Amino acid sequence: MRELKYVITDPMGIHARPAGELVKAAAGFPCNVTIEKDGRAVDAKRIMGVMSLGVKCGMEITLKTAGEQEDAAMDALSKFLKENL
Repeated sequence: MRELKYVITDPMGIHARPAGELVKAAAGFPCNVTIEKDGRAVDAKRIMGVMSLGVKCGMEITLKTAGEQEDAAMDALSKFLKENL
């Protein structure tokens, strides 16, 4: 399992468009991908789960990947976070 803590810098937080792109990127990997905020974890491959976290600018999330291709998934998703959120 790999884990990354990341503070959201987008002024609008994780809103619909980047959330959809994040879900699409996560779905491209066979491993489990979760996003956690304040002790609540959701499947990063489900848009409603990601949106339900209500992540705003300045909040810290934890991205976790576990399973087949977890390293490739973490590399791609951490790059996505840094470029978009």
